Formats: sequence, structure tokens, C-alpha cells
Amino acid sequence: MKPLLILITFFSLSIGALAQNENKTPKQTKKEQKRDRINALIKQEEEGVIAYKKHFVFGIKLNTDGYGIFFEKGFGKSIRKATLFQMEITERKHPKEEKQGGSLVSSAPLIYGKLNFFYPIKLGVQMQYLLGNKSNKNGVSVTGNVGGGICLGLLRAYEMEIDDISGRKFIRYNSPDSLRFANPTGLNPAGPGFGKGWNNLKVIPGFYIKPAIRFDYGRYNEVVSAIEVGLTAEYYTKKIPQMLYNKENSLFFSAYVAMAFGKRK
Repeated sequence: MKPLLILITFFSLSIGALAQNENKTPKQTKKEQKRDRINALIKQEEEGVIAYKKHFVFGIKLNTDGYGIFFEKGFGKSIRKATLFQMEITERKHPKEEKQGGSLVSSAPLIYGKLNFFYPIKLGVQMQYLLGNKSNKNGVSVTGNVGGGICLGLLRAYEMEIDDISGRKFIRYNSPDSLRFANPTGLNPAGPGFGKGWNNLKVIPGFYIKPAIRFDYGRYNEVVSAIEVGLTAEYYTKKIPQMLYNKENSLFFSAYVAMAFGKRK
């Protein structure tokens, strides 16, 4: 008799719960599902787990041979994997560059022998893999990023300002003034401003690869606050002329450290 009573009670409760669910409107069901998702996200954040659908990141970086900025749009595939689409703009400097004071007070500093300003612009994709999640919301998440893409090397001609019969003028290498560019003694040489050399712009295509490790120390999971360290290898289809009397290269290696800031959704 007792087992029969228990069975009847269980059956009655089941029927009641089923009827209650059937009586719920689609709006009520959707609201409950949303509440359950929010509760799950809150629990994950308390545990330090970073889960997101997408993020947008802006960063600044310091290379061993220059500096730059980058933008990133990331799409989370799972807690452990994401795809990152990136754009990066940098200025690469030659190790032999040395600024000298212009001969005139109002002039820009001179870099003797510099042939071109070199601006690599990169468009690429990285895969991001979770190496270590936060132990709690105040911890640090560690990810490994690896990928690459295409790069465009922009060469802006370095124009030197010198004295001329008609007054001050700008000259560049690989022009009728090449001899004066290589030996400007007595011509009061000075460097160019940012607006000079763009009319002699050259573009050299190439490709790159970039492995990196990112340490995200942000306290709140919807905010990206990270330090990234990595390596970059770039190859261009032509040799890059940077400095007079120095070897031209088409392959470049550099290490970097970057600060990244952004938001997740």
C-alpha cells in the first residue's frame, strides 16, 4: 500500500509540473531561459572563466625596431578557442639610424643616410587558444595566439632640406641631387617634416607570421586589459632600401611587447 501511495504522489506532481509548463506563455519561457543564461554567466565570472561571443581591442606596441598600433576583432568559438582578425600599422627603424640636430634652429632633426621611412601595414588572422584560465575574477588568463597574413610595406622617401642657389630646397636619393644627398657638407642639411615624401610613395607587398602569448589581467570579464609579448617575421617581395651604404633586406625579424584594451560581449 505504501509503495502505491508514493507512486501516485509522484505521478500527481509530475502531471502538475507538466501542466504548469504547458500553461506558460512563450514570453515567460524565453524570460526564464534568459535568466538561466545570465545566472550561468555570473557563476562563470565568479570562477574567473572568460566566455564571450565577440570582442574589440585597441593596442599599442613597442618593437625591437620600432613602434605601432593595432586593432582587433575577435569571435569566440568556445571558452578555449577564438578567431582574431587584426590590422596593424607600425614604423620600422633601421638600427643604424641616428638623429642629428638640424643646422637651423627651426629645422627638423637630420638622420644622415636615411633613404626611406618604412611603414609596414598588416592584415591578418590569428587563432587564440586558452592556456590557463583565471582561478577567480582577480586572476590572470593566459592565451596563446598564432597566425599571420599579408603586409604592405609603405616606403616614404626621406627628403633632406639643404641650401640652394634659389634658397632652401628638399632633395632625395635616387634623383639628380643624389650626390648632394650623400655629401651635404656645407649645405646646412636638415630633416623633413611629416608632410614630406608622400608624393614619392612606394608600396612593396609581402606576408608575415606572428606567434604571441597574451596575459589578460582585467578584473571584469567584459573588459579586456592585457599585456602581450610575441615575435614577428615579415618577408617582402623586394628588398627594402632604408639606409645609404647598408645592406637592403627583404626578411625582417622582431620581438615586441604590447598593451591591449577593449570590451567583450
